[in-house]
Amino acid sequence: MAWMDQHNLTILKEFILTGITELPELQAPLFGLFLIVYLFSVVGNLGLILLTKIDSRLQTPMYFFLRHLAFTDLGYSTAVGPKMLVNFVGDQHTISYTWCATQLTFFSLFIISEIFILSAMAYDHYMAICNPLLYTVIMSQRLCQVLVAIPYLYSVFLSLLTIIKIFISSFCGHNVIRHFYCDSLPLITLLCSDTREIKLIILSFSVFNLLSSLLIVLMSYILILVAIIRMNSPEGRNKAFSTCGSHLMVIVVFYGTLFFMYVQPKSSNSSDTGKVASLFYTLVIPMLNPMIYSFRNKEGLVYSVHYFIYNAYYSKRLEKTDFYWNRENLEELYNKTYQTLSITSRVKVINKGLQHETNGSEEESPEREKGSPPGVNDCHPHHHRALTLC
Repeated sequence: MAWMDQHNLTILKEFILTGITELPELQAPLFGLFLIVYLFSVVGNLGLILLTKIDSRLQTPMYFFLRHLAFTDLGYSTAVGPKMLVNFVGDQHTISYTWCATQLTFFSLFIISEIFILSAMAYDHYMAICNPLLYTVIMSQRLCQVLVAIPYLYSVFLSLLTIIKIFISSFCGHNVIRHFYCDSLPLITLLCSDTREIKLIILSFSVFNLLSSLLIVLMSYILILVAIIRMNSPEGRNKAFSTCGSHLMVIVVFYGTLFFMYVQPKSSNSSDTGKVASLFYTLVIPMLNPMIYSFRNKEGLVYSVHYFIYNAYYSKRLEKTDFYWNRENLEELYNKTYQTLSITSRVKVINKGLQHETNGSEEESPEREKGSPPGVNDCHPHHHRALTLC
């Protein structure tokens, strides 16, 4: 018995991941494909996080939740993606005991958080469409932070509970995980001890998570649909559909994939089908979400990238008075560029321009009153026109 325990302890230093496919000729093409998918996911979600944090026009509850959605997408795709890519090019498809527990912990944490952040976004859309006058009062910064903090705390508790229950149990000698990452269900099949309690915990919380979050989403969109039907203005309806369109697409793709995984009938091909579905929601969905929100929202990622390129170009050039002053169509130029500068920067630019023009005309205006500061009184008509652009 002691020899058997020592044998098991030696084996459990690592697990073997079967991966997506065992065919050698598919390893290189799949590596290239999923590397591109993962890189698009990282760039898209990181860009979304940075832009919604930096861009002052995107400091609204909707983009606050979108930033955390991108964070969870980036989190669980990074928990799975890099190790999967390494196994494609490596000879040994192994994962250490500690890293397997860590991977499952972070994957569970982020995927559970995403489920309830999507529900919070549905509630935010309901408040924006059904209670527009009270929206800014109800959806305060504090409430938004609470709606995000609760899913994170709950997901930490649930993921730690599941991981501790699994990894304090006794494993048998078999250490092959028939998956491309450490998932709870494949790990349970390797346990020698009684698994009824662990399976009951996972099943109970999975059903609760899916049904409770989906109920919030369905109730929110039923009320939104009723409000849209009652709208008399076609423009109001179009705006409401535009507000909800991106989120609704993400909801359909995300929940559709999860239900497909858990509702599919058991068969000889169910393992391969489950791997494909897992690939879709661990790598493909995190790549799609930034694209959906970018192209369906007028102030999305693409628009914001354009804004920041425009801002970086013009804000530097506006500091040079020769660029801004002594040109025709000053008002049109100012209207195109003033939003890229803060109020302080606008005043600074205008004062530079006035000082530049005034200093150039001092020698021609000796009759200026003593003690009178350079300003409006000593400007010629060109100066008056420039000053009105403030």
